[in-house]
Amino acid sequence: MTPAISWVRSLPMRVVVTRMPLLHLGAAACAGLLAGPVAGVATGVYATVAARTIRRWRADRAAAIARTEALDALGALAADLRAGLPAPLAFDRPRALAPLVAVPRLHRLVSALRRLAEETGAPLADLMERLEADWRAGDRSRAAAAAEAAGARATGWLLAGLPAAGMALGYAMGADPLHVLLHTPIGAACAGGAMALQVTGLAWAERLAREPA
Repeated sequence: MTPAISWVRSLPMRVVVTRMPLLHLGAAACAGLLAGPVAGVATGVYATVAARTIRRWRADRAAAIARTEALDALGALAADLRAGLPAPLAFDRPRALAPLVAVPRLHRLVSALRRLAEETGAPLADLMERLEADWRAGDRSRAAAAAEAAGARATGWLLAGLPAAGMALGYAMGADPLHVLLHTPIGAACAGGAMALQVTGLAWAERLAREPA
């Protein structure tokens, strides 16, 4: 393991992701200096795709954790209200409100339910339990849709990786495809077209996977 790789692995993931643009721009510049402009462009493109994928994965994971914590807090709040705790006392506790504030839409719905209960006398605990059940059902539906869409994502990444297999086959046949791609005009054109198709295919697969049912 090289010192550079050891240094990167020692960094917290938050720091790596925050500095990702600088890292992949630096990698692209180094590749351009060492192997030519085509290598620099390719490194920049692939590093950007990887950085966007990591950021999207972390954002989805953080959103899922926030929703789970908010729904748990909502369930606990409904249980306290059903046990007879007055609404002002239940809502004034930080542990009840902090997770809900992290999910703005859910927080707005809870506030609306509280106003509705105060104005009409509707049982607030029942309303909040129904809201929690509805959101948990929506989360289960989204999880099922994500599981079904995993095949589309995997197919997109598999197709995007096929050019690497083609290059390996070229080397196995005794050719030098990397030299052709990086240092000849026709190779540069082929590399540019391949990168455009790969990025377009991955974006299309991601859009299909996220398309609402």
